[in-house]
Amino acid sequence: MSKSDLQAGYDRVAEHYATEYFEELARKPFDCQLLDDFAERVRNQGVVCELGCGPGQVARYLKDRGVDMRGIDLSAEMVRVATRLNPDIPFEQGDMLSLNLEDDSLAALVLFYSIIHIKREDVTRALREMNRVLCPGGKLFLSFHSGEGELHRDEWYGEEVSIDFRLFQGNEMAGYLEAAGFADIEVVERPPYEFEYPTKRLYAFATKIS
Repeated sequence: MSKSDLQAGYDRVAEHYATEYFEELARKPFDCQLLDDFAERVRNQGVVCELGCGPGQVARYLKDRGVDMRGIDLSAEMVRVATRLNPDIPFEQGDMLSLNLEDDSLAALVLFYSIIHIKREDVTRALREMNRVLCPGGKLFLSFHSGEGELHRDEWYGEEVSIDFRLFQGNEMAGYLEAAGFADIEVVERPPYEFEYPTKRLYAFATKIS
């Protein structure tokens, strides 16, 4: 799967995806509690960016709790949808492997199920790029599916796509984070809700070493 396959796939399903997921946090109290706690830590600290923002539901949730949010997504169509749904949040197209952001420019980064599209051999590189744009002491909060290997979709919402989803173990992701220069790494998990794909959900928190 190439970057263009991933980008094209999400471009095709953006409207369908937004319809299904934009209100999803209303059914996910565990996620909301983690986001509430994250908002408390990063509010008034500077700009926070959601990478792989999709339609912007996480950016919306944090913005509504006083966080200065922006969002970046690989899919131009997702950026368009996110901008329509959240006109008070700036969104732009970008690639987490090569961010168009200054060094030490963000207070925090949040990624909900977007690191899962990065090839294993590129995960540490992506995390190093995130480390670069964070201020010293900046926070990283990412979520992913627990497991091994990867899943593939060639059809989604009736559209032809070619999208890979990678599963990670908690200690595996902690190792990538440490290799990328992060410290204070904490991983928590929850079982899937009954309406979700049946994988455990993992959440990793980390801090850029000052």
